[in-house]
Amino acid sequence: MIRRLFLSEKKILWAIVANAVVIFLLYFPQLKQGSPTFFSFLDFVDHVFVVFFIVEALVKIAHYRAQRYFSDGWNIFDFVIAVASIPSLLHYLGFPLLPNTSLLKILRLLRLARIIRFMRFVPHMDMLVSGLTRAIKASVFLFLALLIANFILALFTCHFFGQLVPEYFGDPLVSSYHIFQMFTIEGWNEIPSEIALAVERQGSPYGSWIIGFARLYSAIIVLVGGILGMSLANAVFVDEMTIDNNQDLERKIDDLQQQIAELKSLLENKA
Repeated sequence: MIRRLFLSEKKILWAIVANAVVIFLLYFPQLKQGSPTFFSFLDFVDHVFVVFFIVEALVKIAHYRAQRYFSDGWNIFDFVIAVASIPSLLHYLGFPLLPNTSLLKILRLLRLARIIRFMRFVPHMDMLVSGLTRAIKASVFLFLALLIANFILALFTCHFFGQLVPEYFGDPLVSSYHIFQMFTIEGWNEIPSEIALAVERQGSPYGSWIIGFARLYSAIIVLVGGILGMSLANAVFVDEMTIDNNQDLERKIDDLQQQIAELKSLLENKA
């Protein structure tokens, strides 16, 4: 019964999900301050899961034998996480000299990736994976072009407006982030407005020209990178993802045309 529990992938996955929920709740500081008793209980439950996963690893090693167990990459990952969590467990049990490896509780969340194993039950999963692979290959150069455009525009924008609005374009990294924000067309209109406010505060005699240039420059970035670039990347990605459906339809049309041609040829021969 106990061995069956630890050898069931579905039950282990449910345990991982439950542990993820507990870890999620443990990262609410207001819960620790408002309900310290409940928070302590959650911390206790989290360490119970550590024991559970250690026992899981030991049971599987005993059942499958070490060679077979460690031949699976997932098992190696699970074993490393379980062993690395032992100091944290001992620290919780009253051995303060041992390091507290509570950071590894976040790594336990990576075990949720096991759910990928159950995606094989999704209808036409092989077609979805094939389409995704094709879409990534088709889009990689387009995304690279957008990255290069972002890099160039970030430097230009840093040069033109870095001193006016350093919080947006103070250095190339910050500038690159906000150029990407403009590519996504998310709140892009706030940026030329902030530039206009900075120019007005500065009181430059060429203020109206600078503001006009900033607005035109921002509109060009949004048009080239956002409306054209991102839309094109999205179109290519979606088209490659759905090409299997089109190929199936084209194949059916070809078969139908061939049947029509054979039927036409047969009628002509009879005539």
